[in-house]
Amino acid sequence: MKRIAICPGSFDPITNGHLDIIRRGSKIFDMVYVVVMNNAVKSPLFTAEERQQLIIEATSDIPNVKVDVHSGLTVEYARMINACAILRGLRAVSDFEYEMQITSMNKVLEDNLETVFMMTNNQYSFLSSSIVKDVAKYGGDLTDLIPPNVRKALISKFI
Repeated sequence: MKRIAICPGSFDPITNGHLDIIRRGSKIFDMVYVVVMNNAVKSPLFTAEERQQLIIEATSDIPNVKVDVHSGLTVEYARMINACAILRGLRAVSDFEYEMQITSMNKVLEDNLETVFMMTNNQYSFLSSSIVKDVAKYGGDLTDLIPPNVRKALISKFI
């Protein structure tokens, strides 16, 4: 039986921190589905389809990664593809409380689904999509923070 994990998020846009978690997760699981979640509460800069395409390009060198879009519950998607785990990255203690709430609710909704947390590489511990968008908006250097294709897409949004 294949060990399938999903790595859900808004990825608006994907950062090198996200990619670090995806790459490391792809070494543990047979297949990792990166799932762009459509969150009605957020106002994303990129459409779900744009985010999906940016992730496909950024992960093209990882053979056991697939990218999809979903607008329902994470556990529904996990059931649909027979995933055994949700892969999540933790940057700091501040992430833990939120992630614990989400994990607890997911466990109530689907007891057979585990959540696997990975600590983000120290060089990305400060990094978030929001910070990246702010830096891009004011013309800052994003070279070491996001993949080149994402940098190009961000620049085009703010020109």
